[in-house]
Amino acid sequence: MATPAIEALCEFYPHATLTLVGSFVSIEALKYHPFCHKHYIDETKKGGLRLLNTYTFAKKIGRHDIAISFRNQLHASLLLKFTGSPETIARDSWHAKLFLTQNPKAKEGHLVEQYIGLVETITNEVVQPISPLRLFIKSHTYERATLGINPGATYGSAKRWYPEKFAKVAANYADRYDIIIFGGPTETEMAKAIEDQLTTLGIKNITNVAGKTTIKELCSYIGGLSLFITNDSGPMHVAAAYQVPTVSIFGPTRHLETSQWKNRQSKIVRHDLECAPCMKRECPLKHHDCMKKIEAEEVIEAIETL
Repeated sequence: MATPAIEALCEFYPHATLTLVGSFVSIEALKYHPFCHKHYIDETKKGGLRLLNTYTFAKKIGRHDIAISFRNQLHASLLLKFTGSPETIARDSWHAKLFLTQNPKAKEGHLVEQYIGLVETITNEVVQPISPLRLFIKSHTYERATLGINPGATYGSAKRWYPEKFAKVAANYADRYDIIIFGGPTETEMAKAIEDQLTTLGIKNITNVAGKTTIKELCSYIGGLSLFITNDSGPMHVAAAYQVPTVSIFGPTRHLETSQWKNRQSKIVRHDLECAPCMKRECPLKHHDCMKKIEAEEVIEAIETL
């Protein structure tokens, strides 16, 4: 969701180069940008005192003309401060006020628009229009129309729909699409449950790549899909970057802030419950109704409207 802001910065500063800093997953997805000349994985949480790790890491990154954080987090603000960069910016927070040179109040609306607000503060220009999401990884070419299933969501169990319901949706389309099941290293059990249920139904055109892909391969495979069914997750945004027709299943998260950005063929399935969105990693009420009450037939209906 930060990629439209990155693209806007590259338009305003066409002779600049980018140093990208982030998690392993984010860097593996974004390091192919043509303006990127350096990239670093932030491992400051691993071992030792994080404050000292952040200081040491900042000195390794070094001083830049402008340093921007899309994260609203204390150590992200400290990292920018410790680089010694003359212009540092993040969305408004107590730590951004204390440590950074600029901390504009976040715009309301989608996170893409909130991140664009940082670019507008730096440049004193309105960014219009805001671009779609963008990745610089070539999409895979499948031999037949392919349906992707993504049952995982690293944020927590509250964001995950149920394997048996994913399987029911996939089975409904197995005569028209090959099926590929995605997932990270910790999501192989869910993916295997879907594979097993489809196999039990006699469906054979299934490929389970959960836990078996690099991030680059994951992006490429998603980019070539004909259709994608997913929870609110990173892969959902990857699909948006490639304009893959997508049905996204939302429960505890704010769909107005984190839905697919500018995907022309995108549908959301969610229930408007009093307790949602709670923004919790696990259901605090222990019933998980925001996801449990969404039926496979609702997702199939959404697919049919695409």
